Amino acid sequence: MVIHGKALYLKGTTMSQSAIWEQAEQAAGAIRTRTAVQPRVGLVLGSGLNPLAERVADPVAISYAELPGWPIATAPGHAGRLLAGIMGGQNVLLMQGRSHYYEGYSPQQITLPIRVMQRLGVEALIITNAAGGINRVLRTGDLMLITDHINFLGMAGAHPLNGPNDERLGVRFPEMSRAYDAHLLELARTVGRQHGIALREGVYAAVSGPSFETPAEIRMLRTLGADAVGMSTAPEVVVARHGGLRVLGVSLISNETVDSFEAASRPNHDEVLAAGLLAAPRLAALIEGVLRQLQLD
Repeated sequence: MVIHGKALYLKGTTMSQSAIWEQAEQAAGAIRTRTAVQPRVGLVLGSGLNPLAERVADPVAISYAELPGWPIATAPGHAGRLLAGIMGGQNVLLMQGRSHYYEGYSPQQITLPIRVMQRLGVEALIITNAAGGINRVLRTGDLMLITDHINFLGMAGAHPLNGPNDERLGVRFPEMSRAYDAHLLELARTVGRQHGIALREGVYAAVSGPSFETPAEIRMLRTLGADAVGMSTAPEVVVARHGGLRVLGVSLISNETVDSFEAASRPNHDEVLAAGLLAAPRLAALIEGVLRQLQLD
């Protein structure tokens, strides 16, 4: 059982959308009491990418443990705090770490922070992750713009929109053919060219984890069209689109996946964190460049 502020729920419990609305309102209210910043852009930092938070000017830091219903991040490399401030000339709300399905939370719980952003008036979401490279052209340290995803969690039934729909949050059947905003993708490409930041592009496959994939699973994912694989992002993007947020996704390729028993390498989380530290300056320059040129209605 987990207690956050006045909220009480069982870890892993599926929440109704009306309960999600109420909990998002409570957490949004708690954030409003701590900062006058009116965020228009939300950012989610993946494993090993905490250094990007240093680019937020005049930050107000709020521990996840202080927010009602907010899931606590337990994975190494996830600081577990929220920063409200200015980055790239935009008012931002930055998640320094996220929770995952494998930590025992339900899909509704791990995506609650996106609902809170929606309630606070966030219009665009920049979401990052560390991912294993499946496409053989990808190398450790590459930045990959996510053009689409395969949500294996949702396809298997662990979907954040399960249950009766609450129209205050979004429509019953959200359209996902353009989950990753075409304008934001083009803006990121432009910023990459301007700053000399090499960018790959590809499809992200979301699996539950926490074990790394077997060689057979990697070969299957490659056959199905996945370029990179990770344990997050897709549920958050589904909820963001359900709530009308525009989304830009960037994967840091933190390791090259193993697709045969004969491969010499073995993936591990320390490798993921180390890759994040090395790539953080390039990713920060990309995100700041996008924020500086981003025009919101």
